[in-house]
Amino acid sequence: MKISIIGGGHVGATCAFLVAQKELGDVVLVDIVEGLPIGTVLDMMQSSSVEKFGKKVHGTNSFKDICDSNLVVVTAGLARKPGMTRFDLLAKNSTIIKSVIENIVKFAPDSMIIMVTNPLDIMTYLSFKVSGFEKNRVFGMSGVLDSARFKYFIADELDVSIDDISGLVIGDHSESMVPLPRFSSVSGIPLVELLSEAKIDRIIERTKKGGAEIVAYLKNGSAFYAPAASAVKMVEAVVKDKKEILPACVYLEGEYGLTDICLGVPVKIGKDGAEKIIELDLNSKEKSALDESVKSIKESIDNISYLFTNS
Repeated sequence: MKISIIGGGHVGATCAFLVAQKELGDVVLVDIVEGLPIGTVLDMMQSSSVEKFGKKVHGTNSFKDICDSNLVVVTAGLARKPGMTRFDLLAKNSTIIKSVIENIVKFAPDSMIIMVTNPLDIMTYLSFKVSGFEKNRVFGMSGVLDSARFKYFIADELDVSIDDISGLVIGDHSESMVPLPRFSSVSGIPLVELLSEAKIDRIIERTKKGGAEIVAYLKNGSAFYAPAASAVKMVEAVVKDKKEILPACVYLEGEYGLTDICLGVPVKIGKDGAEKIIELDLNSKEKSALDESVKSIKESIDNISYLFTNS
């Protein structure tokens, strides 16, 4: 496996390090800042004797080096700052991502794309439209991260092992996301049997603001450990053909009654990428919340349609 990571910032570099540690494949780390990926990778490879990994990691400023990649993880773009929403990043990051995708098509036309850049649902949609790839080959990381945060907050509230938690978040990767307590449990025990409605609601609200909470503390940065780990979990599902059901941002063609949109839903992830979309039987409250997610995404897509209508 050859796995390329576009963007050498905190998220991209952490992705590269985790992929190398897990020995999922040889890695190429690309960034436009001169010297940045080369220095980052040199530091990383000097840890290989300590961490005991043997896969090669290559840092470069040239997209040519992603040639023949099987997977490309896209983390490039501007990060959020305090007071910014993910959608504040839309105009600047959409232009960056369009250029990145064009280079992926040029140098790695047979690859799969895992999108990490925010606003994630719109960037995944843009990537799908600009690349022209089959929809199973373009998917986004959002729901894995949102569900990870949801599960952590549940475990913390109950003071139980994180290994016991099953939690699910669908919808868009913003404060319109849809955590699903009805589909969440602790060692098979429904969440609603263990926590009051008020406590569940507090956890849901904290999950929705999980990224913003970190940004507020960091001041000049945003989350990167959990986003990187979430992206690498998807990489691992592909590389090992795990057929794992993960909440992923994918292109919908009638599923959940929705068309021509990328949205987070449960998906079977294996060697062929997003192999199967799982349709949940949502109740009226859950469906209404999902519809709110759709509204915000559709508005943003309309604002950048000029970038892909002629692609």
